[in-house]
This record gives sequence, structure tokens and C-alpha cells, in this order.
Amino acid sequence: MPGNEPRRHPPKVLHSVDSPAYWQQARVLVVDDHATYRLLVGSLLQVLGVSHETCGDGRMALQALASRHFDLVISDCRMPVMDGYAMTREWRRRERITGKPGIPIIAMTGRLGLEEVQRCLGCGMDGWLVKPIGLWQLRELLTEWLAPAPMHAAQVRVQPARRRREQLPSRASLTATFGSWAVVETMLASLAREAREDLAMLVQARISGDAVLTSQRLHRLAGSVAFLGATRLEQHAAVLIDRVQASGVEVNRQALELFHREVERYLLRLHKL
Repeated sequence: MPGNEPRRHPPKVLHSVDSPAYWQQARVLVVDDHATYRLLVGSLLQVLGVSHETCGDGRMALQALASRHFDLVISDCRMPVMDGYAMTREWRRRERITGKPGIPIIAMTGRLGLEEVQRCLGCGMDGWLVKPIGLWQLRELLTEWLAPAPMHAAQVRVQPARRRREQLPSRASLTATFGSWAVVETMLASLAREAREDLAMLVQARISGDAVLTSQRLHRLAGSVAFLGATRLEQHAAVLIDRVQASGVEVNRQALELFHREVERYLLRLHKL
């Protein structure tokens, strides 16, 4: 669950692939409030032969960074407790005070619009990794940012946003993206479990009329439905968050109930893959 202590060794689900020898000495910190994304990126890093830890919010990430060495940070932007923007801004402040060299911090985001780019640059992030994240996409990122020091690029490297997909991919395309069907099954099981927990909390938030909790759970569900690529559901969640924050829960009750049913249908389709 989000907020647990950093994990060093996710389940072994893939065979290793060829990677540069110097990656074996590198350490990566993965920060995301979704356990599914932590499991995914951690598993892919293990396949690539890269040591890593994971944690569930920016505050935990700062604690890890202060006590252990990392060569790269991959962080979600929007998280409870402390988001990726605030975490990066605070860590850059500490680097300036201590005079330590900057650790590359890469945003992990479901969308890459002008606002997201401006916020990432403004807080001191170095680049972007656009969900959904596959093995070869992550390998390209590591090739750039885990290169020996003299080879590091002096400019921000932006991972291009992908075209939005409206249909779920096939078993074959998911296997090609994530490396094996065993990985996909593990990810889908974790995704469904987290999404159903968030749906249950969303029901409680609707009953109590808690706009803050409703917005938080909508954001987490948006991350869940974007796991395999952006969908109309993700856009629907973003609109609902704005509406709930502007006018409250009661006014949007019917729209929230409709969104709940749509997510249930989405999860059923994933189960049938």
C-alpha cells in the first residue's frame, strides 16, 4: 500500500536482458503512490540489472535521498502527502545549500501538456517519462541518464507523448510492451485491486460529501485507467476533479456515479484480456 517503507527487491518476473556493465553499480529511486506503477517500474529495472528502491510519496523520497546514494530518481508528479513537484523543489534547495551535484529527477506522467512541462521545469525536474511505460522505453531513458558522467547530455530530454488510445491493447501488444505475459498478469492484478479499493473510498467520499477525498480518489483512478495508455476515462476523471473542486460533490453526484460504472466496465474488460 502507498506509504510503506521503500522496497529493494520486487518479485522476479522476467529474465534479464543485456545492459551496460556500469548499470550494475547504479541505484534508482522510484516514487509513486500507485503500488502498481512501483511494481511495474521496479520489475523492469530488475530486468535491466539496475538496483532500485521504491516509495509511495515525496516525503519518503526525501528521507531516502538524505540517507542513501541514488544516481537517478523517477517520480510521479501528483501524489498525496508530498507530490513530485514539491519533493523535487525541496531536494534542489538542499543540493544548493550543501553544494552537492544534482541528481537527475525524471517526471513520470500520464500526460505532457504545456502546464505539466512548465511545472516540471519550474521545480527543477530534468525530463519526462510518459505512461504507459514499457521495457524499451525505460531502457532508452536509462541509456541517457545512467551514462558515465562525461556522456551526460547538457540539455533537458523530453520523452514524446504518445497518441491517445481509445481501445484496450491485445495480449500480444501488452507482452511486447512489458516483456512477458507474466509481468502483464501481475500488473493487471495489482491495478484491479488498487482500483477497487479506490472505488470503495470514492463511494464513501460521495456519501460524506468530502470534495477533497473525492478529488484524491478520482486522481488515483485516473492513474489506474491510464496504466495501459490514456483513455476517455482519464479525461473524464480530470473533468470531474475540476467540477468537484469548483462546485462540490452533491452537484456532481450523478456524474460521479456514471464514472464509477464506467470504471467497473473498464476493469471487467481488463479481466477478460
